[in-house]
Amino acid sequence: MSVDYKKTGSIAYITLNQPEVMNAMTPEDYETLHKAFTDADEDTNIRVGIITGAGTKAFSSGADLRKRHAYGPPKEGEFWSPLREPYKIGAHSMDKPWIAAINSYCLAGALELALCCDILIASENSSFGSPEICWSILNGVGALKLIHAIPRSAAMELLLTGERIDAKTALQIGLISRMVPQAELMPTAEKIARRISENGPVAVKIIKELAVRGLNMTYEDGLNYLAVLRRVLGETQDTLEGPKAYVEKRKPVYKGR
Repeated sequence: MSVDYKKTGSIAYITLNQPEVMNAMTPEDYETLHKAFTDADEDTNIRVGIITGAGTKAFSSGADLRKRHAYGPPKEGEFWSPLREPYKIGAHSMDKPWIAAINSYCLAGALELALCCDILIASENSSFGSPEICWSILNGVGALKLIHAIPRSAAMELLLTGERIDAKTALQIGLISRMVPQAELMPTAEKIARRISENGPVAVKIIKELAVRGLNMTYEDGLNYLAVLRRVLGETQDTLEGPKAYVEKRKPVYKGR
């Protein structure tokens, strides 16, 4: 299997594990990813997930073009069915936050996968690109996600030239939130994951929902939705526990309800 999935404590781990081909993803891998994301989302013991690539050469080079070529062009009026899964696996559609720990190459469909996560951190030797245009292939959700993630001009240059940027540039334009030495990549991702896990899970879910949905709302609609979510959160036991723990000078014990 070229996608490994495990759960340790409150953290779920997905590893793209086919380093001999730069962790390129097959249609079957997308199906496995979808199942792993769904399982983590439904497991009440899991608070956050981390996705990374095996080895030191690549997070992933994207979809395996050899497989894509073998399937041929899509039928008229439908997505190319063997690769429909990228439109469904987005961690952004899950209740729990996901961290992309990016080591080295993060290209094409792999960049789309990373963009579906909530937090992106990368090793210093990483590079990013959307080279589909070079092969006359339409980006999956890349064009839709990238334009929201970084300044428009930077996004369009990546999308239309197919060229890569290094980790330093990615940090400068806000594509990633941290750049660390490769040896510190997973420890850093796990540190962030543990910190998120200490927070109230209902609050984490609601904040993520507000942030993601808010991208497609007017500011006024966002405020109205915020008011609804604030009432929902205010009725939970966790919202009583948080301030109580603060007053009692202890760590809160959240139940997720």
